[in-house]
Amino acid sequence: PPTEIILIIDGPISLELEKTIHNWDYKLNLVIVKLEKNMGLGHALNKGLEYCKYNFIFRMDTDDICDPSRFSKQIEFLKNNPNIDLLGSATEEFDENMENSFGYRINPTEHNAIVNYAKKRNPFNHMTVAFKKDAVLSVGGYQHHLFMEDYNLWIRMISSGYKVANLPDVLVKVRAGNSMVTRRKGIKYIKSEYKLAKLKIKTHLDNSFSAYSIFLLRSIPRILPTSFLSKIYKILRK
Repeated sequence: PPTEIILIIDGPISLELEKTIHNWDYKLNLVIVKLEKNMGLGHALNKGLEYCKYNFIFRMDTDDICDPSRFSKQIEFLKNNPNIDLLGSATEEFDENMENSFGYRINPTEHNAIVNYAKKRNPFNHMTVAFKKDAVLSVGGYQHHLFMEDYNLWIRMISSGYKVANLPDVLVKVRAGNSMVTRRKGIKYIKSEYKLAKLKIKTHLDNSFSAYSIFLLRSIPRILPTSFLSKIYKILRK
């Protein structure tokens, strides 16, 4: 099991969730960090970094399920490849009840392929990643970037010369129903896509023509009906 488990509560939560956390705290001796009000994902993640005692940090979302071998496989890989600063894995996506599988999200595994893939799509499943705390802090930690705090961080790490990799194994099962698709639509998401394109150019991950062309291609689905967008996501999943 992990040496420490840090749970960030980003603002007020329901009494039901409070009880659930209390029950698990009794079993796992959690390090619970409560934020008085919702500060957003980037701020909450940075607060979590402050409480981490160790250099290897493993991300986890509260509604997803880790494979029992996740930590042992990632730790073994990191020990055998000490040059790797950021490591992810594949995921299997399910509906909200974890009953029906939608498919797999499998990203490139080697550093150079990941760098090239990052120009077009997020090269990591954020809930699977393990990274070195000092590497993340050296590039400024998480930054506010609506919907894309993780993608933003990966780009800055890659552009700063840190080495990255993905395991092909499915180490996390993810809830990815209609609510996920709905969140990835609208003008706010398009604005975040534009900010992402500018970051790719600023960090020299990509050139202007390519970055803005990809921005346009990525923005089109954001204005499509949810049902059509769901079909696109299913096609993209292997």
